[in-house]
Amino acid sequence: MKIAVGVATCGRKTILAAMIDRLARQERRPDHLFLCPAKADDIDMARLRSAPFPVTVVSSLQGSCPQRNAIIDAAAGMDVLVFFDDDFFPAANYLAETEALFETDEEIVVATGEVIRDGILGPGLTVDEADEALAADADPDPIPVIEAAHNAYGCNMIFRLRPIVANRIYFDEDLPLYAWQEDVDLCRRLRPYGKLVKFNRLRGVHLGVKAGRTSGLRLGYSQVANPLYLVKKRSVSLKWALKLMGGNIASNLVGSVKPPPYIDRRGRLQGNLLAVSHLLSGSLDPKHINRM
Repeated sequence: MKIAVGVATCGRKTILAAMIDRLARQERRPDHLFLCPAKADDIDMARLRSAPFPVTVVSSLQGSCPQRNAIIDAAAGMDVLVFFDDDFFPAANYLAETEALFETDEEIVVATGEVIRDGILGPGLTVDEADEALAADADPDPIPVIEAAHNAYGCNMIFRLRPIVANRIYFDEDLPLYAWQEDVDLCRRLRPYGKLVKFNRLRGVHLGVKAGRTSGLRLGYSQVANPLYLVKKRSVSLKWALKLMGGNIASNLVGSVKPPPYIDRRGRLQGNLLAVSHLLSGSLDPKHINRM
């Protein structure tokens, strides 16, 4: 089985280099690493020359979806493509467990793992904190549990490439820039072709680095516009979208009273309200964030 790792990156040269260092420690190394930077200086090219596996840098327009789509095209000859965020540190056996999982059940088209610590829920984790969390994992080799999943978590998504390439199912580039919920959209469109699963032996830490992320205003707009766009294209249910939107708007409303320094709750709430006003006027469009 040929396993590729793909990373779309933006403005995180140092953390990306640290992530590649951890990738080099995999018990089962990737057959190829595909990187797609938003800008040429997002990658330390000197660091790549010492990587113990082939590396290809591909180019595209800036945005999570076009960058990932460029990686899909470049990796089309592989069997499995693992998308890691540039701030996700996989456990050393992650790719070995990936290979075992996809060889055991050929009906699996999407898989995601267990995030044992997620810095996105707070101020973010340092490299040392992430390494310590992996080293301190209380259950690094759990009894295997494979459960059905609604979608993969964007920081660690594994795809069998055959159905993607054969049916030309790509990330939706009408979801611009950070492309919030693009992972859900792609996974749900792949559901007719096989199983979507979560596997507890695929483990890692998401640092949740704040650098390189979209503004609070833009994200707040996307928190309303993107779920409703996905409902319109029928990749998700209205019930799912309303629950997601309601939870985020409520969190932003409460958080705006005394916002933490690492989350722009007031900016997100402002974006939420702008999107609601566009919904009422009939002008709601995910691409509006390109003009903000």
